[in-house]
Amino acid sequence: MSIARIVHRHLDVGDVRVFYRESLPDRDDAPVLLLLHGFPSASHQFRRLIDALGGRYRLIAPDYPGFGHTQAPEGFTYSFDRLADVMEGFVQRLGLTRFAMYVFDFGAPVGFRLAERHPEWIAGLVVQNGNAYAEGLSQAARDFIALRPETPGAEKAVRDLLTPSGTRFQYESGVAHPELLAPDGWTLDQHFLDLPGRKEAQVALAFDYHTNVESYDRWQAWLHRHTPPTLIAWGTGDPFFPEPGARAYLRDVPDAELHLFEAGHFALETHLSEIAPLVAGFLDRVWSEKY
Repeated sequence: MSIARIVHRHLDVGDVRVFYRESLPDRDDAPVLLLLHGFPSASHQFRRLIDALGGRYRLIAPDYPGFGHTQAPEGFTYSFDRLADVMEGFVQRLGLTRFAMYVFDFGAPVGFRLAERHPEWIAGLVVQNGNAYAEGLSQAARDFIALRPETPGAEKAVRDLLTPSGTRFQYESGVAHPELLAPDGWTLDQHFLDLPGRKEAQVALAFDYHTNVESYDRWQAWLHRHTPPTLIAWGTGDPFFPEPGARAYLRDVPDAELHLFEAGHFALETHLSEIAPLVAGFLDRVWSEKY
């Protein structure tokens, strides 16, 4: 068995100091997977996946501004366009020219912005509860996205999700076997959410989320036009992005490989042993076709 060598580094992208985790495989030509995390988490959500696969593949997991260990300057504008700007600069600083993307939750709007800007970068997509379709929004998600700063009580509704109970809910909701969930994930997420300025960043991103829904048509057109190799691994108990969002991808990428799991939003927390081999097989196929 190949043991992953994992490094933890910072990389300056403009005035943002991006923290990232990277596995160093034995092969220089190993497949590359950019891991784009969700809310309210950071690159630490991929630690176990990197441990499982990092010996064979180059896995790179950055923290966005406002998340994890990444340091953004005072006055940074928190929007999904700006998160994508920083991730675009991060990829360019690393010198990556071709890679697969793992897009989860917030990783989907960040990743699809990258794909629109640089379709030549994208060797394939692993989509895990990363939504790009209207039918993939639950009513709770629609109500949340409809919040605007001027709406009475809107900011309180967002901040209620940033509490320990709100963070834990995102892990436990829809999970068939809660005893499989380690508390480490939501505990670490809450640590970062409680840092100075982090809740304000999340409020700004929440009020900007409608720009993602408004971009769905463009992202679907991109998928239809480019039909990238796609693996879909979806937790069907997700309270935000239900199962129809997974199946909707097949309209635009009919050859996508679809796997549904009796899991919640953070499907890797309970189904790593099933999802990791799927990702490995997918990367092997994508890279064999590439070369």
